[in-house]
Amino acid sequence: MPSTPMDNTDSTALSEPSLYESLDGQVAVVTGANRGLGRQIAENLDELGATVFTATRSMTHDIPDSWEHLLVDVTQSGEIADAADEIFSIAGRLDIVVNNAGIGGGDGDIVSESIDDINRTLSTNLRGPMLVCKHTVPLLLQNDGGRIVNVGSALGMLSREQSGGNPAYRVSKSGLNGLTAYLDGEYGSDGLIANSVCPGWVRTDMGGPDADRSIKTGAETPTWLCRFRPESPRGHFWRDRAVIEW
Repeated sequence: MPSTPMDNTDSTALSEPSLYESLDGQVAVVTGANRGLGRQIAENLDELGATVFTATRSMTHDIPDSWEHLLVDVTQSGEIADAADEIFSIAGRLDIVVNNAGIGGGDGDIVSESIDDINRTLSTNLRGPMLVCKHTVPLLLQNDGGRIVNVGSALGMLSREQSGGNPAYRVSKSGLNGLTAYLDGEYGSDGLIANSVCPGWVRTDMGGPDADRSIKTGAETPTWLCRFRPESPRGHFWRDRAVIEW
């Protein structure tokens, strides 16, 4: 889904976080990792040494043999719970959750968008990440500095005028930022590092061929957030490694 062009003139500069140079020994799960942005993030984490679990809606997707493949539709709580159990059974820990799976909504306004599109978009883009967090936060809290990276969009920024169609998509991404703020408020003092990120308008199947960013560029900041060490900045919305307004 295209994000409106933006710059970082209103961003808040933070001190450079302390980063893991290697994720060797750490475990990550990425939803929607069979293609596009999620696939690239998973590849980046694998290259950094993490054990990567990919959560996809079909076991027929072509996933590298070195990755663990989980059957997960993020709208199905039972499948997510089973996946969390499988991660713990295989790896014994979980350090990183990337909530990347998402879909676009209708192009019209709220009057013209179908009820089916509204339900499907909110279920996948907002309810899904909430369910993923419900079942994975207990694992993340077992080690100090567990990370959640929620892949958002500039279209959900409440600091910007909310017009131009895509109502369910916009609301779902605004809600995803709300989830990030909640996770930080509820679990930040327990060591959880939850952040949201706008990857920009990326040339994926959803973003389309006219998008101004490559998949590799779009995956850079989400991957960077996955490398945060304990006590790093949390509870923020990021783009290009800088904090932006919600």
